[in-house]
Amino acid sequence: MAHVNAAESLSQEAQGIPLIDLSSPDVDALIDDIGHACRQWGFFQIINHGVPSERLHRVEEALRKFFHLSLDEKRKVRRDARKVLGYYDSEHTKNVPDWKEVFDYTVNEPTLAAASVDEDDDRVAYWENQWPQSPPEMREACQEYAKDMVELAKRLMELIAMSLGLPARRFEEFFTDHTSSSRINRYPPCPSPEHVLGVGPHKDPGVLTILAQDEVGGLEVKRKSDGKWIGVKPLPGAYIINLGDVLQVWTNGQYESVEHRVMVNSVKERFSIPFFLNPSHYTMVAPLEELTQEQNATNYRAYNWGKFALTRKRSNFMKLQVENIQIQHFKNIPSQHYIPDSPRVFG
Repeated sequence: MAHVNAAESLSQEAQGIPLIDLSSPDVDALIDDIGHACRQWGFFQIINHGVPSERLHRVEEALRKFFHLSLDEKRKVRRDARKVLGYYDSEHTKNVPDWKEVFDYTVNEPTLAAASVDEDDDRVAYWENQWPQSPPEMREACQEYAKDMVELAKRLMELIAMSLGLPARRFEEFFTDHTSSSRINRYPPCPSPEHVLGVGPHKDPGVLTILAQDEVGGLEVKRKSDGKWIGVKPLPGAYIINLGDVLQVWTNGQYESVEHRVMVNSVKERFSIPFFLNPSHYTMVAPLEELTQEQNATNYRAYNWGKFALTRKRSNFMKLQVENIQIQHFKNIPSQHYIPDSPRVFG
């Protein structure tokens, strides 16, 4: 399990994480608020987002039924290196086991994905969801909820684009065959919460994440201004938004993904449902030309999203001898180029 240093475990309750009302009639002010939150935090909460509360409640009811099934029953839809979607109870973050069990599914069925991490291999894989027989309502509840998340993500990307001075639909071309997915996390009660983490410190590799968390809480964000860990207090009806690595590269570092982690509870189990907005597998991720014209320099080399994502998935099923691939491996460094010890995925 991911270990936490006692000195590092001291965190503050979130006071400064922006709270943004998406129903604001002042669109210019809303865009400014989004831009400020992206630059200063990389994390923010949203309310009045238009997602019906009953959609989330249906998923929550189904997931509790599923996770309380026997382990043998849950493992009937266990994911592996071939079937990459479904149930899993041995998740790793940066080569360290997490204190949780998960269920993963993609929005598009099937989802078009890279078949190989080799840059010369153009084959396409078709990722199929594995749905459990019980509870029978889980599939429909998850699928309907995912549709809401796609629409919400689309609106957020339009606001983010405008906050950068770009046309609202600037990012739309990258999502024709998007590889977006959702995950259901269960963090069991932990007898020694001071020694382990539900999820170790990490950044999300995709475009952005929309997170629903229950009343137990446990999410912590590393504040950009001073590096302190800030606890994100659950707010009923709100979603937590965090920027991912792809958006950091697209903006050439103007907006940054931020490290976060999950603490565990000694008494209560915790549930969370993140939605990961991801581009099409064939997308070459690189800084947008419009955002590099004044600087005349790009901070990142282009990489293929599908092959990058497939490389990252390796650590779910094995402990690697080297750090799993990260976007800093594609950062342009004067007079030197760091090449990661992994298959070629540079495109």
